[in-house]
Parts: sequence; structure tokens; C-alpha cells
Amino acid sequence: MALTDVAIRNAKPGAKQVKLADGAEMFLLVTPSGGKLWRLKYRIDGREKLLAIGPYPEIGLSEARKRRDAARSMIAQGKDPSLEKQRDKIRARVQAADTFTAIAEEFCKKRRKDGDKGWAPATGTRSEYLLAQLNNSFGRLAIAEIEPADALSAIRKIETRGKLESARRTLQLAGAVFRYAVATARLRSDPTRDLPGALTAPTVTHYGAITDPKQVCGLLRAIDGYEGQGLTKFPMQIAPHVFVRPGELRHAEWSEIDLDGTLWVIPAGKMKMRKCRCPDR
Repeated sequence: MALTDVAIRNAKPGAKQVKLADGAEMFLLVTPSGGKLWRLKYRIDGREKLLAIGPYPEIGLSEARKRRDAARSMIAQGKDPSLEKQRDKIRARVQAADTFTAIAEEFCKKRRKDGDKGWAPATGTRSEYLLAQLNNSFGRLAIAEIEPADALSAIRKIETRGKLESARRTLQLAGAVFRYAVATARLRSDPTRDLPGALTAPTVTHYGAITDPKQVCGLLRAIDGYEGQGLTKFPMQIAPHVFVRPGELRHAEWSEIDLDGTLWVIPAGKMKMRKCRCPDR
């Protein structure tokens, strides 16, 4: 005979465990201490096993029957419900550890070490800073739980501060982290893939530049006539002869320069494209 809620509530513990059958091999186990536990007896691959469905009253009669039916459906498909339950617990623990922040840190470490395509130190520092802007919004969430709305809300907080280019770049980096999670089998799809069109496009600013060769001499004279600090003047005097990025010139070391051979070799690690370079002499 099937159980009723009244019969379950009135079930009293005894000196030994008591099994109250409900049907379809499910029963309520009443322990001497007063615990009431749902159990399902089943056979798979010729072996008899027992599935712990959960405690009563946390799991009521109706819910217990739903879980019983779901387990029996698995059994009909050749799946072991006890094994699937263990797998679900493992997946849940893994997902809880796979927060956005944790995967973002993992991604940044990988990109810094990506051989010839690795980030330059400055790029890595800037990228880590931008991704850190998302920590308060959804950094602690499991990456599989983050929805497009979560990402858009976080990016718009940056946008509302007038940091349009930072917002755009942060969205790009977040998308790269999500795609990395997809590639490492921790996420099904990138929730930011349809968001770029939702952001305000930054206005491109073109910096002033001399395009008339005749005006170059005026610039060189102005540099020579600069009366500020030598640490500022000397790099400005060198720059027109080597045509390197300001950071490359600023981080130059004597060990890179061959005075006798009039040669300066910039190591690949300092270059944006991660390739060794010899500026024009």
C-alpha cells in the first residue's frame, strides 16, 4: 500500500530500523533515533543497489516520488542513478571552484607565457587591471552561472564613468576569458558574444603629427632647445634616430647596446610583437 503524509508523520521510531514501503521499490527508512530517510532499491548490471533520495520532511512524499521516477528512468536507460548522483556532486564542487576571477587569473598567466604570442609585461598588467574591474560584480560567481545581463551590467558601470575605451577593452578581455573556459570544458558558450553592439563606441582621437618634412627641422631645434630635465631631453634627442616606442626607449639597458658596433638590440621580451629588434643606427 502506498504511503500517505499522515502515515509518514505518525511513524514512530522503534528499537530497530523500520521500512515503510511506498511502491516501485521506494521505501521510507525510520531509524531508532527518529530519522526518516527515503531510499530506492534497484538492480543494475545484475547487482542490487540502494539509492539515498534524501531525508523527510526536507523532501516530502510528492518530491520523493518525482525523484524515484527520475531514477527509474535513468535505470531504464542503463544509467546508474547512484553514480550519476556522485558525478553531479563532483561537477558542483568543480563549478563552485571555477569562479570568473579564478579562471581570469589562469587565463592571464597563460597569455603571459604564450611563446611568441605572449603578452608583453605592460599588456599583461593592463589586462589584469581591467579584468579586476569585474571582480565586485561577478568575480566570485561560478563561471557557468554568469548570464549576458550580468556581464553587460558590470561593463556598463565602467561605461557610465566615461571610460568608453576601457569598457570596450574590458568586454573583449572578458570574452577571451569566457572562450578560454569553453576551450577548457568548463563552460558551454561565451555569454558576452552578442554584447559588443550594446556599448557606446568611443570617439577616435587622432594625435597631432608632423606630415610636412620641412617642419621636422623645427621640431628637432625645439628638442635641442628644451631646458627641462636631462632625463627628459636625452630620450627626446635619441628618439628621432631610432624610431622605437617610448616604453622600449625608456627601458633600454646598457647591456643591450654595443657601442663599438653601434648596435642596439632590443630583446623580444620587451617588444610588443615579442620579436627581437635592432633599431636603425
